[in-house]
Amino acid sequence: MQPFKVHSPYEPAGDQPQAIEKLAQSIQTQHRYQTLVGVTGSGKTYTMAKIIEKLQIPTLIMTHNKTLAAQLYSEFRGFFPKNHVEYFISHFDYYQPEAYIPRQDLFIEKDSSINEELERLRLSATTSLLAHEDVIVVASVSANYGLGSPAEYIQMIQKLEVGERLHQRELLLRLVEMGYKRNDNFFDRGDFRVNGEVIDIYPAYSEDEVVRVEFFGDEIERIALLDSVDRQALGELPSYILYAANQFIVGQNRLHEALKTIESELEERLAFYQKEGRMVEHARLKQRTEFDLEMIGATGICKGIENYSRHLTGKKVGETPYSLLDYFEFKGKPYLIIVDESHVSLPQFGGMYAGDRSRKEVLVEHGFRLPSALDNRPLTYEEFITKAPHYLFVSATPAPRELELSQAQIAEQIVRPTGLLDPLYEVRDSQNQVAALFDEIKAVVARGERVLITALTKKMAEELTKYYADLGIKVRYMHSEIDAIERNQIIRGLRTGEFDVLVGINLLREGLDLPEVSLVAILDADKEGFLRSETSLIQTMGRAARNLNGRVLLFAQKITPSMKRAMEVTDYRRSKQQEFNQKHGITPKSVTRKLDEELRLEGVGDLYAKASKKEKIPKAEREKIIKEMTKKMHEAAKLLDFEEAARLRDEIAKIRAL
Repeated sequence: MQPFKVHSPYEPAGDQPQAIEKLAQSIQTQHRYQTLVGVTGSGKTYTMAKIIEKLQIPTLIMTHNKTLAAQLYSEFRGFFPKNHVEYFISHFDYYQPEAYIPRQDLFIEKDSSINEELERLRLSATTSLLAHEDVIVVASVSANYGLGSPAEYIQMIQKLEVGERLHQRELLLRLVEMGYKRNDNFFDRGDFRVNGEVIDIYPAYSEDEVVRVEFFGDEIERIALLDSVDRQALGELPSYILYAANQFIVGQNRLHEALKTIESELEERLAFYQKEGRMVEHARLKQRTEFDLEMIGATGICKGIENYSRHLTGKKVGETPYSLLDYFEFKGKPYLIIVDESHVSLPQFGGMYAGDRSRKEVLVEHGFRLPSALDNRPLTYEEFITKAPHYLFVSATPAPRELELSQAQIAEQIVRPTGLLDPLYEVRDSQNQVAALFDEIKAVVARGERVLITALTKKMAEELTKYYADLGIKVRYMHSEIDAIERNQIIRGLRTGEFDVLVGINLLREGLDLPEVSLVAILDADKEGFLRSETSLIQTMGRAARNLNGRVLLFAQKITPSMKRAMEVTDYRRSKQQEFNQKHGITPKSVTRKLDEELRLEGVGDLYAKASKKEKIPKAEREKIIKEMTKKMHEAAKLLDFEEAARLRDEIAKIRAL
């Protein structure tokens, strides 16, 4: 095992050393739950990395959305360049689950678009967990959803060795059994092709390497790695271990057993409908399931095969399904789950099961699925929270459930390495909040700093943006109807100074690192509710904590209990920070964070401009554009800008359709 080693120019500072020591010691003494209460800008991610380094155990880092997961993945790859840092989020660009609406007699077919790069990263995560010890996986809620059995998956490997006696036909049959497809024309991940005594295999989890196996009669003569683009040799290998093309692949014995149990369940369910006189459901279930059985028997897979996961994995009715956590457990060694932004993530984990169950119960009741489809589900909150040996909850505002679970194993990280204090706050009368805020904005913009404004509704955000724009302020708004690509562009525009003021709703709370922002204005702060709860207010106020001039304006007619508690927390943290700075002679300084220029794909706009007039472009020029856009698409995927990669992919498809 390659030891976990943090690569960073910094050493633990502020509250970090005591937090690292306390939490690592708590885990080493076999406590299951611990919590890190870390204020915005205190370096919680760095603390997490140092804890992993101290413990030297595989770690699953989970958070509630893909944007934060991508940010964490990028940071942990930087901290652990010599270890296996993997990424596991939903592999769908678009996903519409199958559903049935009885009152309209409307069945909605499952519809999805799989992002192949995300699928590769998911496979890379599971193969790394089975092959290596030094693994960190950054995941979204997708890690709680059902997967195939790791025991079956490990049995589906194929070890290839130079000098091994193996008939070429045997290997080809084995590749098909492992889920690989023969494709001699368009060669891509998950494919193999044959040219005489040479077989090229593109592992489904490989980023850019193809495995070439050369035979001499019934013997493997040579194994080489090739570059997937130019097919140049990268080196020869004495042996190679190939893993299956997806996590639901099972061996022939397990497959035959699964077919039998599916048939048995079908007979039982059909008898139930027959007895009840429900012949529509009877015919519906019989037709669909028999078709699926035929497909599974012939090809090993069918559309919606995950609905038969209980049969494929050999689990019992109601038993906890396999998930990514089982791949951590497979080797029987301890591991750690870190739940980032736990105050949001844990409730989301808890809500997944109920929604999934409700939808599938309707499908089962009306004959669209067998009852075993109910076991194709995410983990319940209780299953998740008791499955791993160690948990670390990380949040600036942990909920009571984390604190109750952790009990005495709670570490505060309130002092920032930069010496920055929590922002000053001021409560202002909300009677003329829009006009009063305008004067404040002008002063902040004159200093070359930025402003965040949180409103309560989309309409208010849009109208406020128009009002300030008419007064000459460079302002934009952001809410849930704006897609992920545009949101990223808006955030970048704020940081680079394309505009000075950003108006939002609740999208401005967690995970935004904006050191240029020195003023946060919370309109209608006294309107109690989710957007103005204690947790939301503390998170929103924290957006001003990365700037030396950080300040918060709370516009209200009265001080609500949530406002009072949020201000008390801010006062407590600020006094502790001031005391630490005075004791150690620290002068606060603003956070400086370099813009991720490498994530900007120069020229993409020009490509879109050309592509928009594609009908008028000669064929040769269109082919040139496709080549350019394909290159940009691969660059975006490598840099984890999957939304941009998907957008480019769709444009390429449109041009090719001509």
